[in-house]
Amino acid sequence: MARAALSAAPSNPRLLRVALLLLLLVASGQRAAGAPVATELRCQCLQTLQGIHPKNIQSVIVKAPGPHCAETEVIATLKNGQKACLNPASPMVQKIIEKILNKGSTD
Repeated sequence: MARAALSAAPSNPRLLRVALLLLLLVASGQRAAGAPVATELRCQCLQTLQGIHPKNIQSVIVKAPGPHCAETEVIATLKNGQKACLNPASPMVQKIIEKILNKGSTD
């Protein structure tokens, strides 16, 4: 039985290498076509604003510290489409986040 399994393997090592290479290319192509494995591996906010008027904010993303960045990042998308990094320690930014959280809990 073991002899049958050995004889089923390709006798040409070059053919085996080509088959393995083809398999790797197919696997990596499928991975590239899917969703990215990781986002940016660095802080996105190099400079922050102390605050911005809440009526100009469309949405806010709060990113907790992690392997990508040691700091908490608050990224606001403005109604004009621009993104702005806000200082999470700023009292105005904390009020904006609190207001958004309270709005979400009352709905």
